[in-house]
Amino acid sequence: MTVLLIAFAASVATFIGGYFALRFRDKLHLILGFSAGAVAGVALFDLLPEAIELGSAYHDSSTIALFVALGFFGYLVLDRLILLHTHEEDDEVNAPRGSFGALTLSAHSFLDGMAIGVSFQVSIAVGIVVTAAVLTHDFSDGINTVNLILKNGGNWKQAFRWLLVDAAAPLAGAASTLFFSIPESAIGIVLAVFVGTFLYLSASDLIPESHHRHPRALTTVMTLLGALLLYTVVHLV
Repeated sequence: MTVLLIAFAASVATFIGGYFALRFRDKLHLILGFSAGAVAGVALFDLLPEAIELGSAYHDSSTIALFVALGFFGYLVLDRLILLHTHEEDDEVNAPRGSFGALTLSAHSFLDGMAIGVSFQVSIAVGIVVTAAVLTHDFSDGINTVNLILKNGGNWKQAFRWLLVDAAAPLAGAASTLFFSIPESAIGIVLAVFVGTFLYLSASDLIPESHHRHPRALTTVMTLLGALLLYTVVHLV
């Protein structure tokens, strides 16, 4: 039940992100920059050390590194070739593409919910830190869902309906993890995969979107602040 309540917070973050996209579009690059640093910070400062520590009893360091790479490149394939994630800089108006883009963002949010559920199977501390990263990423997913619909000729009502779908996805993803558990020998590998996927999300999605058509100095500062905050949180938890 606790996991579902936390996943509900991710759903709320998605919805709030969409609301910001509707009301405060000119400030979104700062929020996205901060999110990029926070997501990368979780991967580097928390998940990677946990993966090495928990996996060292069963796997050597090269195996852990391999699964970090598999997480990164596997998510790249999922994002570019299967989910066909579209970015805001595409200028052609295409209503079906807008709807499909919103659907793929909802799929991302479902995977984020699964990450919350699995991380709490490792420990409460890991679960809290992963949740922090998921909250920031789902906030940006809500932003992008609304932007994709409106940019491709959709109206406010359509954008709102897709935002509701995206907001429900993390809760559904977390609920799915209640029906399986991760063996102790596989926990380090699972965390290593999450390291790769979070690094991909930060480097390929959040950072480019935060810098697109905006001054880079301030967004860079926000990215560093996001990473610093997560470093602080990790060492306090």
